[in-house]
Amino acid sequence: MQEQVINCEDLARHYRVGNQTVKALRSVSLTIQKGEYVAIMGPSGSGKSTFMNIIGCLDTPSRGTYVLNGTDVSKLEDNKLAEIRNKEIGFVFQTFNLLPRYSALENVMLPLIYAGYKLEDRRNRALEVLNQVGLSDRVSHKPNELSGGQRQRVAVARALVNKPSIILADEPTGNLDSRTSVEIMNLFNDIHSLGNTIILVTHEEDIALHAHRVIRLRDGKIDRDEINPNPIGYVELPPEL
Repeated sequence: MQEQVINCEDLARHYRVGNQTVKALRSVSLTIQKGEYVAIMGPSGSGKSTFMNIIGCLDTPSRGTYVLNGTDVSKLEDNKLAEIRNKEIGFVFQTFNLLPRYSALENVMLPLIYAGYKLEDRRNRALEVLNQVGLSDRVSHKPNELSGGQRQRVAVARALVNKPSIILADEPTGNLDSRTSVEIMNLFNDIHSLGNTIILVTHEEDIALHAHRVIRLRDGKIDRDEINPNPIGYVELPPEL
């Protein structure tokens, strides 16, 4: 029997805007198993950002339950949510979210500081994942000395460093050119092949088709939840001119 990483039951999120209640998420129920590669899609206003915030423990639902790796995080206080976030979730953002004055190595080591690792252990683990994403020769470079693709690789390494339950990627190719986007999606395929659980939030169909399962939201509900029979695998890139 597969191990459940995520179990959501009747998730809803409502916001007060003036005198009105905005129902951003309405009764979403789903499970995601360990090792799955899932894309979350939907047009603007579909609820995918709200859903991502709840899955990422950045927000709590107005109703329903969210169990992450055996822990019900639906009603946790902010400080407990922060602990869960750092331990269980590796984030990859469209804008990279790297600290400009820190080197690639220092950026990747950051989550391990909060997790209480000793300096030598932090350094060794950060070097390990930077090597994994193909940046062993860029560890001392700061973000402004790296290309967009290299910065996103640093962000992926930072997401992996704590060995989280899930990698949550929000439009990870949104700021990248076509070739670099393919390189990053190849990297995600490599990471998935090692057994990592990946949840990819995107509005781009060609990016979503790398995932093995595609969940489409509309008007705050699941519109379709489908297995992708032909996920895009590793894409061979021609040599650059």
